[in-house]
Amino acid sequence: MEFDLNALSLRELKDLYSRIGRAIATYEDRKKKEALAELEEKAREMGFSLSELTGLSAAPRKRAPAAAKYANPANPAETWTGRGRKPRWFEAALAQGKSPEDMVI
Repeated sequence: MEFDLNALSLRELKDLYSRIGRAIATYEDRKKKEALAELEEKAREMGFSLSELTGLSAAPRKRAPAAAKYANPANPAETWTGRGRKPRWFEAALAQGKSPEDMVI
């Protein structure tokens, strides 16, 4: 495939550049999907599913959202699960001398 890049306008060159960038970025994912489809077809031909042969489930498990563990004493609608970064209201309450046990729901 040969292009005369000098004959293209700046807009066409930028469009080509972005399309090439997307193609490069998704190349490995596309190849993995093709390989997975071939493996699933081969397993189906032999009377199995790929998940039966590998011992893995077909879909990744999704976690349920964590339940709130702490509530803001000044505004009970503001809650925190205790995971991740502490909210400002939690930090402020600790600075005022409250303990985490005081804010447990």
